[in-house]
Formats: sequence, C-alpha cells, structure tokens
Amino acid sequence: MSTHLQPVQQLVPGGDLSAYIQAVGSIPVLSVERERELAEELHYRGNLEAARELVMSHLRFVVHIAKSYSGYGLPQADLIQEGNVGLMKAVKRFDPSKGVRLVSFAVHWIKAEIHEYVLRNWRIVKVATTKAQRKLFFNLRSAKKQLAWLSNDEAHAVASDLGVDVTEVRRMEGRLSSVDVGFDASDSDDDSSFVAPVHYLEDNSQDPARLLEADNWEESNHQSLALALDELDERSRDILQSRWLVESKATLHELADRYGVSAERIRQLEKAAMKKLKAAME
Repeated sequence: MSTHLQPVQQLVPGGDLSAYIQAVGSIPVLSVERERELAEELHYRGNLEAARELVMSHLRFVVHIAKSYSGYGLPQADLIQEGNVGLMKAVKRFDPSKGVRLVSFAVHWIKAEIHEYVLRNWRIVKVATTKAQRKLFFNLRSAKKQLAWLSNDEAHAVASDLGVDVTEVRRMEGRLSSVDVGFDASDSDDDSSFVAPVHYLEDNSQDPARLLEADNWEESNHQSLALALDELDERSRDILQSRWLVESKATLHELADRYGVSAERIRQLEKAAMKKLKAAME
C-alpha cells in the first residue's frame, strides 16, 4: 500500500524552513520490505511514482546531514536543497540487488552535492580545486573547530593522515583563516573599513607616462613592421598582407589561383616570409 505523501510543491526548503523540516519529519520512514519493493519498481520498471516515494521518505536524512554544515555561514535552506539534489541522484542510481539500505548508499551523494555548494560559495575565490585540497579543506575545517593555529606536530599529523605535504596543510590553514574584503570601503565608521583595497590599490590606466609609453611602443612596432615588410620580395609581402594585414583575409587557395601555384606552395612561401619578418623585427 502506498504511503500518503504531501505534494512536492509543499516540500521545498524556502522561506519557512521550520515548516519544511516539520513536514519532512512527519513522512514515515520506509520499512526494509517497502523500500526494496519501491527500489525494484524503479530499477527494473522505471516507475517514477516509486522514485518519488523513495525521495520523499528520505528527505529527513538530508536535513540531518545538512545541519552538520551549518558552521560555514551558508543558508540552511540552500544546503538542504543541494543535499536533495544529491538524494535524487542517489535514488536514480540505487541498485536494490546490492543488499544495502538506500540511506547508506545516498550519504555519499548527498554530501558530495553539499560539498560542491560549500566550495563554490564559502569564499569569493575558490579555496580548493583538486580532490586532495577538497579533502583537506573539510577535514581541516572540522579539526579547527577544536583547535587554534596548528602546532608543527599537529600539522604533520594532519598531513600524514590525509596523505598530503605539510606545506599544503599550512596553505589551507591560511585560506581558512582569511576573509573576503570588498573593494570599496564599508559604510561603517570603524577603522577596519580602511583595509579595503580601494585605499591602497593604484589605478595606473590614465597615468600620462604610461599612456605615452604605450603610444610610443605601438608606433615603434608599426615602424618596425613597415621596415621589415619592405625587405621582403613583392610576392612574399603581398601574401603576408593578404593573409594577415587586411580585414577580408585571403585563403591559401585564392592566393594559389592568383600566382598560378599550389596552395601548399603558398603555405611554404607564407611560412618563409613570416620567419624573415620576425627576424627583421627582432
């Protein structure tokens, strides 16, 4: 007999998070027999209603897992939503013939989606990109709830446990201790607002000396290019100009027809002319 479930649209961790948690907590936990029955319906017959019941009955576990990530300063509703995505992926891949409960199988997928969300949103600059860095981030973040800055022995112990170099542990520790700073000063009157980059980063884009230098450099390059082109024979010069220095560039075959040779010959002439041009400009 199918378990009575609330409509999906009523079970979205949106504005009223407390109501959502209460709602998913009221959904009965499936018995082993019912879970296997539903999983077989989905796995062997593609029954989407069975998939829905499997997902709905396990939403409470997502809430439980998401709560363990509340220390990252990210919205609880978003953590739950990402965990729900992981749960749905797990349900889709669950094979009842393996003899394990869905919740045991789904934990990996739920945590994986939450981890991705945390890494994308914890800082403006991503703190971990490789698999080893991600593992280090979450393990070190958990360890530092009980510890201040790691001693040398503690850092080496963490590095040994996770199979990484101790310098990676120190680097990640620094990232965990850093904070995002807005470019502009904050609206507050405290002294901390003066650490904003707007107070110490220079804008040299309109520096007269730099602008003059850029103009001189561009003019010098144009002169060097013109002199180098003058040293080429007329055909080589025409090939380079037609291939690189005009808006509507000619193809190898068009130039081959112009000079009555093969496209491969035009390519060879172009390569040789480019080599002479670079040598002359240097």
